[in-house]
Amino acid sequence: MVDALSIVFFGTPAFAVPTLERLLDSRHPVRGVVTQPDRPQGRGQRVSESPVKRVALAHRVPVIQPERLRDPAVLETLRGWAPDLGVVAAYGKLIPENVLTIPRHGTINVHASLLPKYRGAAPVHRAVIDGEPETGVTIMRVEKMLDAGPMLARAVRPVGPDETSDVIERDLAQRGAALLVEVVGQIAAGTAREELQDFMLCTYAPKITKEEGLIDWTLPASFIHNRVRGLHPWPHAYTYLNGARIIVLTTHVETAPASAPPGTIVHVSRQSLQVATGHEGRLAIERLQLEGRRPMTVQEFLAGHTVKAGERFANS
Repeated sequence: MVDALSIVFFGTPAFAVPTLERLLDSRHPVRGVVTQPDRPQGRGQRVSESPVKRVALAHRVPVIQPERLRDPAVLETLRGWAPDLGVVAAYGKLIPENVLTIPRHGTINVHASLLPKYRGAAPVHRAVIDGEPETGVTIMRVEKMLDAGPMLARAVRPVGPDETSDVIERDLAQRGAALLVEVVGQIAAGTAREELQDFMLCTYAPKITKEEGLIDWTLPASFIHNRVRGLHPWPHAYTYLNGARIIVLTTHVETAPASAPPGTIVHVSRQSLQVATGHEGRLAIERLQLEGRRPMTVQEFLAGHTVKAGERFANS
């Protein structure tokens, strides 16, 4: 039987949890976990542990939460764990080269895109915003340049026309976890094969900002729909009606023409508010949310607010 590999795991959010759990259930021992320091989160800004930390502590795996990976004490701890392989899944910070090379087999990463497309911090969101018909997950070797290392395995996943980024990301987390454990087994057996990325095909997926949520009604309806999907569950697409900020949660595209200025509500029903866009018909809003209120259907919204055809969504 091929020897097991001892693992040091780097990860922080919920996306990383399935990979850690799969490793904990495998024959490859996890010697230690590196995760981000506890941070204030949510509306109340309560200091919270990362999802990865909670899982690690529940399995009595040693955890460190360094502010800086370059600190000598951190390097000493990592060397003391004597890992054979480093595994990264959405750790949240660049890992310096002197850390990557501590494991004797180097360090590999679970990345939620079909590399070389969508390198960077928000690959799932950007793929949905761009209207990609498919995405996937790549297991790659971590090198100094961001998401540029050789690929060890890829799995493709189709993207439905109305799927949101959170649904896709949860699925990719599971697929990536299974694929990662397969690759670890291949590395242990000496059968892993690496494929260089084509740098001519690479694209970048920068971090999402709250400001990107403001809807530009002059865009085609399909573009806006994809932005609504891609910015769910944070920061959400939003617009303004009579000075009130409206968070747009669920939409679909209506092909009927709308001979009205972009942003104009052209049809009101219990099912949706149909809005004129720059091209490709109308955007039908199905679910929305007022600032500080709960999400609601259009029917629920209309029960407390009068909205008429001809009113217009604005940028402020």
